[in-house]
Amino acid sequence: MSGIARLQNPSAGIGFILLAIVALSGNDVLIKFLSGGYPLHQMVFCRSAIGIAFSLVILQLEGGWTLLRTATPGLHALRCLMIIFANMTYFAALAVLPLAEATAVFFVAPLMITLLSIPLLGEKVGPLRIGAVVVGLVGVIIMTRPWESDASRDVSLWVYLLPIIAALAYALNQVLTRKLGVSSKASAMAIYIQVGFILVSGLFWLVAGDGRFAAGVENGSLVFLLRAWVWPEGQDVWLFLALGVNSAIVGYCLSAAYRIADAATIAPFEYVGLPLAILWGWLVWGEFPGPVVLAGIALILGAGLFVFLRERQKKRFVVTRKRLHRRF
Repeated sequence: MSGIARLQNPSAGIGFILLAIVALSGNDVLIKFLSGGYPLHQMVFCRSAIGIAFSLVILQLEGGWTLLRTATPGLHALRCLMIIFANMTYFAALAVLPLAEATAVFFVAPLMITLLSIPLLGEKVGPLRIGAVVVGLVGVIIMTRPWESDASRDVSLWVYLLPIIAALAYALNQVLTRKLGVSSKASAMAIYIQVGFILVSGLFWLVAGDGRFAAGVENGSLVFLLRAWVWPEGQDVWLFLALGVNSAIVGYCLSAAYRIADAATIAPFEYVGLPLAILWGWLVWGEFPGPVVLAGIALILGAGLFVFLRERQKKRFVVTRKRLHRRF
């Protein structure tokens, strides 16, 4: 029996992914709320520096420092780069797009995970689930409206491409998580990610922390990336602390979820983030998606739910066949 097969625990995986998505949704709200006054690399550095402290505590509970040893440092480094790139591109879009729209476009990621699990993990995905993926991608196209000119939209089309690029990088990250989870604990993988964030955001600070590259830049996404560091004051200190705690929760729970359950089973539950994004956007910023955006969200959500239901049906059929085979 392979290592991946031995790690099957779909119920626990679903619990971990739900907790991760709730924390991730809170993360998005905090970053969008703070994006008007702080640079992205500062928020990433602070949340990772705080988050790694919590992750180190979990590491000790799971087995100690020896868990950080790995025979595949290259794959872990690639996984870190994928999630860092996904974060940078997604949050750059989040600074200027409504929360619900940025989240919904990014949620093509679970569909990409379903497709990537075929060649990279050897998981079987039938034509009906592939069809559902196509429907979800149509939903993304409807939301981004590529047939419209930039003059008729609030933001440029390329800004909508940022969460799509982020989704692809995120999907690759989670497929690698599933592959590496055979031999690595979730706490160790979370720490690798936190270290990667600290190194990259620290490099951003050395190169652009004084804000000199933001001078004369008008694009909101680029300003968010290149703005000068500002020491947080008042309640913002607590918001940065909340970012760090959320970061630790997200890093551990995502790693744990994709480590102990099939990617095709876990991925659809990430769609819980869609209604949460709509709710937060309405409560905090008074944003509510229009009919076109809602139509795209419906297609993406429907495709994800179909993939999940099809996966459950397939698993029940396999279990029933095995029982019948044993009986006769």
